[in-house]
This record gives sequence, structure tokens and C-alpha cells, in this order.
Amino acid sequence: MKEIERKFLVRGPVPGDLLSLSIRQGYLTAPTDSTEIRVRQVGNAWFLTVKSGEGLVREEREIAIGAAEFETLWPATEGRRVEKRRCRGSLPGGLVFELDIFDGALAPLVLVEIEFASEEDAHAFIPPTWFGEDVTDDPRYKNKALALAAPV
Repeated sequence: MKEIERKFLVRGPVPGDLLSLSIRQGYLTAPTDSTEIRVRQVGNAWFLTVKSGEGLVREEREIAIGAAEFETLWPATEGRRVEKRRCRGSLPGGLVFELDIFDGALAPLVLVEIEFASEEDAHAFIPPTWFGEDVTDDPRYKNKALALAAPV
């Protein structure tokens, strides 16, 4: 499945009260691998995800796994982990944003992501004023790079 997503730094206060979920994710692949394989815990749900590609359009495949499988794989991610809180909200026009508030050594980093139905929609998107710099194509802001920069 294709994931068409833009990512931005957050410049100003986020509108509204948003509920957050804690996320911890770790990467099973080496830093130099172009394909990412990660395990992620979101609240009481666990996933194994494979991502490939760069920038705006990437391939993504995700399957649900159990807590036992997650805990079996988690030690293999040591030194390649991210912990964050994720909030979801809506923008005018029905788009959904995901706001990631990073914990630990990555604090006070806050990123916002939006997924689109098409590349045309992604390119036509005009971000609200509280969005900051577009970092979609900046490899330093990929979660895998962040996990390596500040391992948890």
C-alpha cells in the first residue's frame, strides 16, 4: 500500500484539546538499510511494519502482532528506538493530522504529519499557520533517523 504523507515541524500552538496515545517503536534493520522494519506499540496494540522508499510517497505494509511477539523482538531494537506521544486532530476540509510529541532525548521536538489520497492532493495542500517548516524530504526527520540520533 502506498503512503502519501507530508511532515512538518510545529511552529505555534496546536488548536484544540487533543487526546494522546503513548507510542514506542524500534527498528530491526540496520541504519544503512533502505527498507525499514519496525515494531511499534500504540497503547495496547502492537504492530510489525515494513516501509520502503523516500520522501512524499513510500510503500508501507503493516500487520498486527501480539504483545508476546512484540516483547520477543523489542530487545533487538536496542539503540534504535523512539518514544513519543501521538495526538490526532482534524483540519478544515476533513484532513486528519497526527501530531508527534517526542519524549526523552528528542524532547522538545514536535512534528505533524498528514496523509493524502493522492500526490496531487499532497502538493496542493496549504498548511495552517501553526505548521512550521516542511521536512518531508529531510532525512533527519524520518523516525528511523531520529531513533538513531537519540536512542532510548
